[in-house]
Amino acid sequence: MPLRQVLNSYEAVFWNASRPAALRRQGAESEYESHQKEAAVNFATFKLHPQIMAGVEAAGYQAPTPIQKQAIPPVLEGKDVMGLAQTGTGKTAAFVLPILERLLPGPRGRVRALIIAPTRELAEQINDNIITLGVKTRLRSATVYGGVGLTPQILKLKAGTEIIVACPGRLLDHLNNKHADLSHLEVLVLDEADRMFDMGFLPDIRRILKFVPQKRQTLLFSATMPDDIRKLAHEILHQPVTVQVGHTAPAHTVSHALYPVPQHLKTGLLFELLAHIDAGSVLIFTRTKHRAKRVGQQLEREGYTAASLQGNLSQNKRQEALDGFREGKYRILVATDIAARGIDVSSISHVINYDIPDTVDAYTHRIGRTGRAAKTGDAFTFITHEDEQMVRSIERVLGEKIGRRTVLGFDYAKPAPKRDEEFARPPREPQRRRQQHPVSSKGAAPSSGHARPKGPKQASHPGSKKPASTHQHRGFQDLHSSPSRGSDRAAPPSPKSQHSKPRPASEHPAERPAAPEQRQHHERPAVSTGQRRSFGPRVGRRK
Repeated sequence: MPLRQVLNSYEAVFWNASRPAALRRQGAESEYESHQKEAAVNFATFKLHPQIMAGVEAAGYQAPTPIQKQAIPPVLEGKDVMGLAQTGTGKTAAFVLPILERLLPGPRGRVRALIIAPTRELAEQINDNIITLGVKTRLRSATVYGGVGLTPQILKLKAGTEIIVACPGRLLDHLNNKHADLSHLEVLVLDEADRMFDMGFLPDIRRILKFVPQKRQTLLFSATMPDDIRKLAHEILHQPVTVQVGHTAPAHTVSHALYPVPQHLKTGLLFELLAHIDAGSVLIFTRTKHRAKRVGQQLEREGYTAASLQGNLSQNKRQEALDGFREGKYRILVATDIAARGIDVSSISHVINYDIPDTVDAYTHRIGRTGRAAKTGDAFTFITHEDEQMVRSIERVLGEKIGRRTVLGFDYAKPAPKRDEEFARPPREPQRRRQQHPVSSKGAAPSSGHARPKGPKQASHPGSKKPASTHQHRGFQDLHSSPSRGSDRAAPPSPKSQHSKPRPASEHPAERPAAPEQRQHHERPAVSTGQRRSFGPRVGRRK
């Protein structure tokens, strides 16, 4: 091979591997400048409206991501699209930009696009992108999700909006109450469809489909494709264009590490690990809401600026924690999987799985929070002996074995406590039973010839002040005062017993209520003097 050809080949390798600064020092056009030119050309080829291009520039978008390059053209052509891409690949803009382009020239004041998302955080994130990219279009969007009041959402829907970003449950409430009209819908988007399936929203999605017109454009985006989601895609998509970016495995910009540790030492290892790594923003995932709250509190006691994000928080507190983490107020955020799809923070340097997730897809979504926008990130996972099967499943998807690590100086031999004091729930306060107080004489009704009969389960109380009739008919009194017939009628209390606490029924064997089969024949009202033996309404059945 000639020497010049060899030098040219090495020069080409150097151009591809070197940094822009090194290329500029050689007086050549930098790779960065070429990237900027390519970005301008690519966004220009979409032929978006100038008002939408102004939003693209305001958002700071430089180059379309692979999912945007492949998905935007068919969506602009009005075709159904099924997109397979991981979180953090820019797929939100892949459907928001074409929707804005389609709705811009049409009528206003009616719902023309519906975007369904699994979580409130993701719904707010999508709505923020719509506001940013459509800042010059004057198209209106509204978010609809639970955990907040209905009235503000109803007012927005009645005022007229062109785009709705909603979670399935609250959207169904509005549709059933006729607060929203989807009869003019043109575009339906199901974002993070696999996550909605995991959360049990698939039946709600099918109910929502009954409110939208059959003739529409449908877009379905998902990081993974379970069988149920694939079946749903075949039902609702018409000759879709399939767009797949990369493999459904975690991004290659993320490095993985496993930390074997007993369950009772996880919190101590977390503190030791945070002290040794040079991390920016750290996202920690736990399996339960209670554990997320406790770990967040323990981090705060150790002096870290930390917050927890879990389902028991109100929407305002969840949004405050998310905004504080995004703005740098909190360095650490402890969250459950419900927040894995709604956190859009590009500066997350580390994701720590305090508890390993239940599925490989959940692992993909968790660590998709780091290594975003071509940046690198680290994913650390604490594992116990019970997690080995899930570890092997994750390694099969990655196509390689994940390295096991230990922290020097950490005591792994510390024995487990006899009881779980770290995450034990606080004991509930004892519930006081309602005490039955004697009926005062002021509230007692005066006796009459036709006294109200007692119910079949009501027995006279030894401390009751209600006077009994002393002018009962002799035959009726003899019939019901015999102990052998199971009478539960008590003698008038003495003045001393009126002010004393009633004793338990075990101390008054003669005053216990009769059995139901005995009571229903012998509880009858008293009869006053001078009246016929009319017993009023019968309580028991006639023998």
